[in-house]
Amino acid sequence: MADTAEKIMLTALRLFARDGYEAVSVSDIAGELGMTKGALYKHYKNKRDIFDRIVERMYRVDAESSQECGVPTDDPDGVGDGAEVTEKNIADFTISRFLFWTEDSFAADFRRMLTLEQYRSSEMAELYSMCIAEGPVRYMEGIFRKMISRGCMKNDDPRHMALEFYAPFFLLVNFSDRTDDRQRLLDMLERHISEFFRSRSYKEERS
Repeated sequence: MADTAEKIMLTALRLFARDGYEAVSVSDIAGELGMTKGALYKHYKNKRDIFDRIVERMYRVDAESSQECGVPTDDPDGVGDGAEVTEKNIADFTISRFLFWTEDSFAADFRRMLTLEQYRSSEMAELYSMCIAEGPVRYMEGIFRKMISRGCMKNDDPRHMALEFYAPFFLLVNFSDRTDDRQRLLDMLERHISEFFRSRSYKEERS
């Protein structure tokens, strides 16, 4: 039962990424899997139920990745005690995010679906912003603000720092859709992270 539900979810997401969420029907999903709509409804109430499960998984995987890399799982501007973030934590998290968005088929299809649908639905536009655009920038802004307050980074506008840090990541993830040489993109990202912290932290001046 679980395997069938998983196949339905993955197939639906692949179709959403190719044709857009609104254009895909339950009949399309069932037909792609060679099953009836009735069989599909044993696992999901409707198309929206499938979509909600997809989003839930993305949030869960994101939280797990954050925890593994030692960065806050929630808004770092909140009251949580995940403030003792190091440059290595951020580097590890950023690299893991890049590999996830570019090599994991579920994440890549999720990103493509939102990229398509952001122009057709205000809800999808908000989700795109939260997961891929404004959300990550705001998240890094909160982390940098706390690192500045701890004296780990030079005192500057954390919003500007977050934009400077995230923009190359965003571009390189998008470049990955048009090249098979992802290692070169990963090398560029690692260099960017290294250069960013070299210019922004006090480490060099204190050594």
